[in-house]
Amino acid sequence: MYRKILVALDTSASDQVLLPAITQLASLMHSELLLVHVADGWAARNFDQLKLAESEEMRQDLAYLESTAAKLRASSGLTVRFRLVLGEPPDQLLKVAAEENIDLIALASHGHRLLGDIIHGSTIDAVRHKATVPLFVVPPKRTP
Repeated sequence: MYRKILVALDTSASDQVLLPAITQLASLMHSELLLVHVADGWAARNFDQLKLAESEEMRQDLAYLESTAAKLRASSGLTVRFRLVLGEPPDQLLKVAAEENIDLIALASHGHRLLGDIIHGSTIDAVRHKATVPLFVVPPKRTP
């Protein structure tokens, strides 16, 4: 059913909530995981236009993806690939989903409410309005 799952990572603590949940689903479905992080800092957003060199943030993001993919491969036995893309997160996630023929997009919510979404934007909201495949959304871990 879900052969290829795009897992949107943001290099925050929310990844640690999302990854176990989606890995369990992928194991049950014998799915391939594609870990995607969208670098959206100034250098990333202007990389092609200004012919910039890779930023330290972009190098750290790539190292994070490599490390996370290696850990998932070792612990789950799943096929895990990764991509670092540059630009606006919702646009880039949807673009990669189309390019890779993704069957499911997995994201972690951050629990923002109105004001937080206005300030930080809402990747999930933007993706859900334009996605042509189902979304798997994991809520933030709440402490009592």
